[in-house]
Amino acid sequence: MEIFKIVGIGIIATILTITLKNQRPEISLQISIVTGVIIFILVVTKLTSVLEMLNMLARKTDIDLVYISTIFKIVGIAYVSEFGAQVCRDAGEGAIASKIEFAGKLLIMVLAVPILIALLNLIIELMP
Repeated sequence: MEIFKIVGIGIIATILTITLKNQRPEISLQISIVTGVIIFILVVTKLTSVLEMLNMLARKTDIDLVYISTIFKIVGIAYVSEFGAQVCRDAGEGAIASKIEFAGKLLIMVLAVPILIALLNLIIELMP
């Protein structure tokens, strides 16, 4: 069970960061960042099977793979920007975290435009 491993790592890291926060805040921040990276890597490796299944489903339903890959990119941008923003918030840099989230949202909007245009074209074709 991966979740027990992840929760255990999180609890141990939390205890270490709380213990070191007053005496060595730079070490506390590094522990927090490394813990976040370890948990992110543990979770991301599980996503490959989901991506393979979605690719197989897209091929069966004859959906253009460009749209599927764009959706994967959007999900990836959302996860990475959220992770980066959380790391910045852990370091006490809320302003930088907000800018990372804003950049992630902007990039998601840019990637979503071709899908939106294709959807609108499909709706126009279906209308009498």
